[in-house]
Amino acid sequence: MIIRPTWRENILATSEPTARWRVLFDLNVILDVLMRREPHFADAARLWALVETGQIEGQIAGHSFTTLFYLYRQQDDAERAYQAIRRLLRVFGVAGVDRKVIEMACDLAWRDFEDAVQAMAAKGSGCHYLVTRNPEDYSVKKPVVMLPADFLAVWAARIPGE
Repeated sequence: MIIRPTWRENILATSEPTARWRVLFDLNVILDVLMRREPHFADAARLWALVETGQIEGQIAGHSFTTLFYLYRQQDDAERAYQAIRRLLRVFGVAGVDRKVIEMACDLAWRDFEDAVQAMAAKGSGCHYLVTRNPEDYSVKKPVVMLPADFLAVWAARIPGE
């Protein structure tokens, strides 16, 4: 388990001491819940529940919705794809992907451009964390990039009220 020691500083640097943690969910974590993918479903579902109960603020990058629609459409009909997107919009916020985010992602010059866009969308929307199943693909300090299980461990260890 990799827990970065800077998590407390990242949270304490917010403008409000009791601000909710803002977390960008990589699409792979969202798909773990929607498709009940094992062995990842349990941790992903626990993260999703933190968003649904208002304990953390969950964000999904805007471009992830088109990918989600495409993936659903390959497996099912368009109506189910739209239902999945509407379900997400009832729970999660949308981290914008605009020209500035795309330019910042280009400046990173990462091998995986989609990961670069995820990271810059998270940064641009003020996320403290980015949860993904492939944190090794991200080489940014902020937001802090973590596996779902690692985020859950940090969440469990926090001081109530932080």
